[in-house]
Amino acid sequence: MSVVDEIRRRLATLEPTRLELIDDSALHTGHAGARAGGGHYRLQIISAAFGGKNTVARHRMIYDALGEMMRREIHALAIQAQTPDEQ
Repeated sequence: MSVVDEIRRRLATLEPTRLELIDDSALHTGHAGARAGGGHYRLQIISAAFGGKNTVARHRMIYDALGEMMRREIHALAIQAQTPDEQ
């Protein structure tokens, strides 16, 4: 399973109505994190699970879902997390 597929699988626990994940790793070739094997990604995720939560809490939910991937496979993750009402 690819890293992108595994990220999508893990984030499915948040029951997103939209999940767009872009792998920007090629743009960071030579960067220290890229040399260590960690990728650079951009994430847009829409989920009702974010309701009533501030930005920090939403990001923590995402980090928790991704678990140890944030220490190995993912070096950088730019996150845009919204509820369906915020679109």
